[in-house]
Amino acid sequence: MQIASIETFPVRIPLKPERRMISALGRYDVSDFLLIRVTTDDGLVGVGEATVTPRWSGETVWGAKAIIDRVFQPVLLGLDPLNGDEIDRRMDAVAVDNWFAKSAIEMACWDIAGRAADRPVYDLLGGACRSLTVRSRFSLGAYAPEIAAERAAERVAAGFDTVKVKVGTDPDQDVARVRAVRQAIGPQISLTIDANGGWCYDQAIHALRRLEDCDLTIVEQPLPRGNLSELRKLREESGQKILADESCFDEIEAHELIEQSCCDALTLYPGKQGGIRKAQRIATFAASRLIPCTIGSNLEWDVGTAAMLHFIIATPNLLIESYPGDCLGPFYHEFSIARQPLKIEGPLTTLTRSPGLGIEVDWELVHAHALS
Repeated sequence: MQIASIETFPVRIPLKPERRMISALGRYDVSDFLLIRVTTDDGLVGVGEATVTPRWSGETVWGAKAIIDRVFQPVLLGLDPLNGDEIDRRMDAVAVDNWFAKSAIEMACWDIAGRAADRPVYDLLGGACRSLTVRSRFSLGAYAPEIAAERAAERVAAGFDTVKVKVGTDPDQDVARVRAVRQAIGPQISLTIDANGGWCYDQAIHALRRLEDCDLTIVEQPLPRGNLSELRKLREESGQKILADESCFDEIEAHELIEQSCCDALTLYPGKQGGIRKAQRIATFAASRLIPCTIGSNLEWDVGTAAMLHFIIATPNLLIESYPGDCLGPFYHEFSIARQPLKIEGPLTTLTRSPGLGIEVDWELVHAHALS
């Protein structure tokens, strides 16, 4: 079996008005992502998704399309899609970074592998170590305090037991927002915050001291990526648990974060790590250092969310039971590109036992919403 073609499809889907996101990175109203279709010489088809967000990973839908079409495809055509190590090696040899573009190709190859074996991808990753139904936290944008409080209360009523609040904007507004949410959800609901690297050290330490009485479970990416010396200092001086996200794209960054005692947990997901295989290696290394991992999100569609679910279900050190993550991306969007969308009920997202990733893409809908 050989890769015969790799096709790329830039698509735009708006977020539901009430789910549009505000964070330290600005407003997020629409998702411009890249779907890919890998076809083998014997007719098998696998799908992938590059969940690109320029202000987060630096990748754009057009950049991802260009690098897949013009750089990755020439070195992958004719290769066995089941030879994941060689696929990774070839992509890494011709381009650094471009994590989400690489992940989309790896995702599609896992889909082909599962369909060829008539088994779900999590079986190929070592088998299920937890339920196919995953519980998520709810991520709340950096809204005005009264709006944040109202929406947080609605999500708790819908069954969520963990709420994440976006901060990293104006520190006074951040503190007011978090306090309003804590008051609205009560003391029993877990409350986390995510600055997306939007604070400097002084802003972070002052905000965290003012929020000591809000009983935060964990603080996600309080400082800009790469600022390891101050992240370690903040962890020591604030007394808060630190979750590293934007600081951890590859194995070297994960190693440095852990060995330099900068964090208490890592956020991983296939897109950010350049594929499920690489994400699993980081999770295994973190487990050897007793550092738990959880899942993050770029508000993926069904294809990307399915890949995340297979990763979670097959990876023991994705400790979502203690550190809930995000697998709700399709819920945020106005419509799904899947013929049978993932089942999302409140905080619960359920994966089927279908072969491969388990997602059948509605290509007519994809073409109808293509970016020109």
